[in-house]
Formats: sequence, C-alpha cells, structure tokens
Amino acid sequence: MSQLRPVPKQEWRGFFEGISKELLGKRAEIEVSSLDLGDQIISEWVPLIGITYDHGDDLLDIALEGGNHMIRHPREIAVEYAAVGLSSVAVVDAEGTRQVVRLKEPLVLPPGTSK
Repeated sequence: MSQLRPVPKQEWRGFFEGISKELLGKRAEIEVSSLDLGDQIISEWVPLIGITYDHGDDLLDIALEGGNHMIRHPREIAVEYAAVGLSSVAVVDAEGTRQVVRLKEPLVLPPGTSK
C-alpha cells in the first residue's frame, strides 16, 4: 500500500519541472475539500498538460486541457506513487483547503475499436 510523501517547499519548483514528461498525457481528477464547501470534484479525468510551481507568485498551476486550476499560497504538498508512477498530488493551501489531484493513464482501446 502506498502512502503520501511530503515534498519540502524548497523542492516544489524543481520537483514539478523534473516530472513534467511523466505527467504528459495522463488524465487528472481534482477534488477540493474544505469545511465551508465539503468535498467537490471540480475536474473529472481531463487530459493533463502539466503542473508547475511559481515561487514568485506562490502559485501551483495545474494545466488541464480546456483550462487551468490554480492553487494560491500552497502550505503543504505531498505526493503518492503507484507502480505506474505518480498517482496523486495532495495540496493544502493557506486557508486549510485540501485539494487532491488524482492521476491515471488514459484508456487505450485495441486497434480497430472505435470509441
């Protein structure tokens, strides 16, 4: 069973730069959990373009096909790995809202099969 591993803040930018090729082509689901809102899925298995951290703006940018999801002032970031690589990124922002980006490989249909 895998578990979340914290990523130290000073490593955020380099970490996301380093895994950018691994993320390309994956699908992402984003769940936001807070006391005010409860649990909400805000993106459901959308193609992922990449994740970057901008130290100057203190902003985690999750680039998805069709738009970006931005997390301002992240306080904690932890990642989880599975056999196929990175499987989730959990972020707690300055207001205590927890946002989880779950990742999966896209479904590949056998040749000659239509969608």
